Amino acid sequence: MLTIVTQRAEAAPISQGKTATASSVEGGHVAANAVDGNAGSRWSSLFSDPQWLRVDFGAATSMNQVVLRWEAAYATAYQLQTSSNGTTWTTVATRTAQTGGVQTIGFTQTSARYIRVYTTARATGYGVSLWEFEVYGPGGGPTPTPTPTPSQPQGPIVRVSEFLADCPFTHRLPDDPIIYPNLPGASHMHSFFGNLTTNANSTVESLLAGDSNCNPRIDLSSYWVPTLYVNDQPVEPVITTFYYLGEGVRPDITAQIQPLPLGLRIVAGNAKATAPDSTTIARWSCLHANEAGASKDFVNCPAGTMLESYLDFPQCWDGVNLDSPDHKSHMAYPVNQACPSTHPVPVPKLRQVLRYPVSGDPSRIRLSSGRGFTMHGDFFNAWPEAEMWQRVRDCIRPVIKCGANGRP
Repeated sequence: MLTIVTQRAEAAPISQGKTATASSVEGGHVAANAVDGNAGSRWSSLFSDPQWLRVDFGAATSMNQVVLRWEAAYATAYQLQTSSNGTTWTTVATRTAQTGGVQTIGFTQTSARYIRVYTTARATGYGVSLWEFEVYGPGGGPTPTPTPTPSQPQGPIVRVSEFLADCPFTHRLPDDPIIYPNLPGASHMHSFFGNLTTNANSTVESLLAGDSNCNPRIDLSSYWVPTLYVNDQPVEPVITTFYYLGEGVRPDITAQIQPLPLGLRIVAGNAKATAPDSTTIARWSCLHANEAGASKDFVNCPAGTMLESYLDFPQCWDGVNLDSPDHKSHMAYPVNQACPSTHPVPVPKLRQVLRYPVSGDPSRIRLSSGRGFTMHGDFFNAWPEAEMWQRVRDCIRPVIKCGANGRP
């Protein structure tokens, strides 16, 4: 006996390709991205409540199910509403205490020209963001999709909240696209790491279109510091590691750390310091020579060791600004292991570790900005958003030490 097995093809959302509008748009993440069928593009709102995303079918259309595919910036509370005229709305479903991911909401079949998701509470200091807003009618619907869960560790778990990028030296320029944007040659000499294209004219768009020598190469961010000189000759670090850490705040706050927003610019340290004071964030030491101690200025490293610099960036963001006039006010350091109310969004702490093939008399050493206590670092975030989110979810929040690939 011949048995024929048939399988129903998965129906495309009836919302796909329809006209979409939104209450607001952040950056280039327009409303149409949420109905284009592309899981790599998204709609994102401004950083306030409430927000909405609306689909116009052009005529009355039967529907009974919605699938919301949230980006990391999701809504904890929202309503699904329909309308015949785009003015008067009827609520067909209400959700509170939500946790993001992929959410499927069924409701009593209704016929309307418009449907919208109306969000009233955000989970993060960002806006709200949807990869896809899928609407289905009778007889349609997606194959059930489980909510994404963190990747399972494949080896022993080391309980350190960390992921990293190894980004070697790329080039030197007297440029600074944060302090002196679009003014080539206006800065003291900088040594750049990571993105190969960084110059005075760099923007988040140009960095994303560029290439990187980082491990992982997917990190298109740019990192730079004042160039170090020995006897007035430039010397570049031979070991350059950028750690992203969940330390410095209470464990309950580590569990709530948010991804660094794309395009965020941070400056740490004081290039204009005249003495080692409270503004001196960097510290200098010697690799494998703890007896030399640590200092805010250069130290005398024994022969056969290397001079190393550590610099921690602030990890509390104001939740609104990707930069500020002084390039520092939008960020803050924790106070008593918590982010201050003025900067309520905890993000990973960036720790810059540079090791120079230098030892001996520190009087021969200078930075392009001056003495060792003027050491500072600049960071222009161009991590792809999905990659940053995956590492925060799988490494930072659950306190798991991950390598450059974002895995334990």
